Amino acid sequence: MRLLLTLTAFSVCAFGCATTPQAAFSAPNPPAANAKLYQRLGGQPAIEAVIDDFMGRLAKDERINATFAGSHVPRLRKRLVELVCYATGGPCTYSGRDMKTVHTGMNITHAQFDIVVGHLVATLDAFKVPATEKGELLALLGPMRGDIVEAP
Repeated sequence: MRLLLTLTAFSVCAFGCATTPQAAFSAPNPPAANAKLYQRLGGQPAIEAVIDDFMGRLAKDERINATFAGSHVPRLRKRLVELVCYATGGPCTYSGRDMKTVHTGMNITHAQFDIVVGHLVATLDAFKVPATEKGELLALLGPMRGDIVEAP
């Protein structure tokens, strides 16, 4: 869930969004069902577009955006892309610290975590990510809750 809680309070296109949700997931030749999740999500360009949209949603949400104030936006974006790429079987290496180390002392609550997950789901829905792939991605990230949430 580092992907979910290491985000910042900056707008989606601060990084130069070049891909629309529809374009990112409308490949002319869809990958085979047995392909890695990374490929079924659309690879690096699609993951970057999702992260940009997701970060934009978090930036606009006053319930949680203060949590990310002071974050180094480009580095955070890079780590989130790396995390999703790596977790889904892509060719990336995750270069960030472990979830527990990163989130210790932030006093993140279950409610805050759930808000972030809600924004991720909304982003995946906006990109029309199929239910199977969305479920697989959330299943990969969900177990990180225990390392991120510190407060009731």
